[in-house]
Amino acid sequence: MEHASHQDKSAFATEPVGRLIVKFAIPCIISLVVNALYNIVDQIFIGWGVGYLGNGATNVVFPITIIALALAVLIGDGGAAYLSLKLGEGDLDSVKKGVGNAAVMITIAGIAMLVINTVFDPIFIFVFDMGVRGAAIATILGQIISFLVSIFYLPRFKTFHFDRSALRLHKRVCLSVLSLGVSSFITQIAITIVMALFNNLLAVYGAASVYGSEIPLTAMGIVMKVNQIMLSILVGIAIGAQPVIGFNYGCKNFHRVKRAFEVAIAAAEIIAIIAFFIFQFAPMSVVSIFGSEEGLYNEFAVKCFRIFLMLCPLNGFQTVAAIYLQAIGKPIKSAVVTLSRQIVFLVPVALLLPKAMGVVGVLWAGSAADALAFILALAMIVYEMKKLKKMAA
Repeated sequence: MEHASHQDKSAFATEPVGRLIVKFAIPCIISLVVNALYNIVDQIFIGWGVGYLGNGATNVVFPITIIALALAVLIGDGGAAYLSLKLGEGDLDSVKKGVGNAAVMITIAGIAMLVINTVFDPIFIFVFDMGVRGAAIATILGQIISFLVSIFYLPRFKTFHFDRSALRLHKRVCLSVLSLGVSSFITQIAITIVMALFNNLLAVYGAASVYGSEIPLTAMGIVMKVNQIMLSILVGIAIGAQPVIGFNYGCKNFHRVKRAFEVAIAAAEIIAIIAFFIFQFAPMSVVSIFGSEEGLYNEFAVKCFRIFLMLCPLNGFQTVAAIYLQAIGKPIKSAVVTLSRQIVFLVPVALLLPKAMGVVGVLWAGSAADALAFILALAMIVYEMKKLKKMAA
């Protein structure tokens, strides 16, 4: 197996941090956004072809698909973090094993999946009048094509070339990869749990309101999937910084570690603030993409965007903080930061607020969890930065 050249590796230590992060972040962002759009395409065509009740049905089953994604990122993200740390330490033998045990996430596969889904969704829904079933068939076709593209690309890495021996599992490496990827895994599982919980809360408390159970369930599903685009960009930026942080932390270039973290935070916050202005001041422009509805549906959808995502600018810091902790080999702390928003704070607040505020209380739970999670992430990063400063000294 061949490995990265000395020039490739030295770039992590010498090339401008911002340029490196852009180089690694752009493919990640494209891949993640394409996958987010892949889920949204179904909602758009179903919204126009079937109506908001069709979208409500897809929102009910969506958490199941997240479970499969959770298993994928457990290995993929863990392998990426492991690879970065070993590159920084110069442990090339472990790098080879890490690459062999890591899963491939490939932008072109995601694009192929999106294109297939976009082409066949309207054909099955409008031409063949198959409704939600047609959207499901288009989704399956897209997944099959994506799988075939990934298999085709697997042996064509430009940086690393490995043979069959590199695919043998090594217990120590597997455990390291899984421990580093557990934060991403927990994030996805947490999304599943939260979506299932929110679906039930919205249905129950919505039924006791003027909106009924279907409108809150559908509107929240749309909001979460649109918000996923913003989160995909934030995660892409953070993952783009991960190899820079991991490599320089491994070879003790702590000033570049700090610089990479600062650049990633700045970029993530810019994106989160732009999203905030869209969600707060132009929510109907987003809602109207998913079908022509009116009255109570539009009213509740706007409330979802404005209340549930009110503190979304704080997500930029929290997302980068979690990936930073993962990149420096602190998977437990990374998992704590991630879980704080998705489970630890969000679930209790979501269970309590609706008792006093009704279905709108479910929406306020999102903002409350964002605020509490930000405080925790800030405290942990301040502590880690103090340690980093001492290590640098």
